[in-house]
Amino acid sequence: MSDDVEILAIDLLDPAQDAPAREWIEVHAAVQRELFGQRGSEWPLEEVQALHRTGTKKRVDLAGWLGDRLVGALEVQLPQLDNLDAAMIWLSVRPEARGLGIGSELLARAERIGTDHGRTLFFAETEWAEPGADVSETFATHRGYVVGQTVLRSEMALPADREALEAVVSAGGAEDYVLDGYVDHLPEAWLDDRAHLQQRMSTDAPSDDLALEEEAWDADRLREQQQGLLSAGRRIVETVARHVPSGRIVGFTQVSVSANEPALAFQQDTLVLREHRGHGLGLRLKAANALRLMEELPGVTSVRTWNAASNAHMLAVNRRLGYTVDGYSREWQKVHATA
Repeated sequence: MSDDVEILAIDLLDPAQDAPAREWIEVHAAVQRELFGQRGSEWPLEEVQALHRTGTKKRVDLAGWLGDRLVGALEVQLPQLDNLDAAMIWLSVRPEARGLGIGSELLARAERIGTDHGRTLFFAETEWAEPGADVSETFATHRGYVVGQTVLRSEMALPADREALEAVVSAGGAEDYVLDGYVDHLPEAWLDDRAHLQQRMSTDAPSDDLALEEEAWDADRLREQQQGLLSAGRRIVETVARHVPSGRIVGFTQVSVSANEPALAFQQDTLVLREHRGHGLGLRLKAANALRLMEELPGVTSVRTWNAASNAHMLAVNRRLGYTVDGYSREWQKVHATA
């Protein structure tokens, strides 16, 4: 690593470090703009800070400085409730500062932080806009990381054809199910069922070769997650499917909209329990939620989603609704041998 480079800890919640914290988040944003232009998915600092205030993950942040300029940003996320052998790595280096060993040193620091906390599984992500253009692949493979999952990024333009969406929602074949939803505030009466669905996301959604365990969710964790999103200025639009004979919520889809980018909705999770599949509920849920989003937040002009390349069913649902692929990402993992 160049002698001009210094790696220092940074506290994103310390008001005295507000200026470097904003430089730190701008490093991540600069990489998104490099990859996708104005279609990059950028995290506002306020939303990252809100995540730091929750207790589900311990987050350790470092900054790479080149002289007096912050050019590298690292966050190591250490789950506290499940996957206690895992560490998630978020690493970016400004394009003009590459080749100086900053990325290599930050990654080495990330792995040391993980091992110091007893973690043996390391996960990281790369993104790219065009097929076959993952320029970070060599960096990852040379450092012992292997591909765990490949993901397609897709986008749906809004407003969509309202009549076509309404026809999907009202289609027959699911008479034992009704759809309901909310904006921003998840009804307390739904918390237990929704927490169960959130936990099943970690087992029922395709994970391919990723060595992740089932997540631990309950009503308190879900409530904290929702409140964290709202406190960061996000809007939430969600539709659920209720099984009439049992009264239980058995499927859901959720999007959120950042105050920093109010024209773009981010598709969060979509799930129908395996035992309730085969009735077209996934398609109906997403169509109904698009209608609710158009009605409640008419300033949203597109929805962005990510799906495993192996998830043929959900990709077909997306195509039916008008999503088109506009990017790719890859989840990498590395196993550290225990001492």
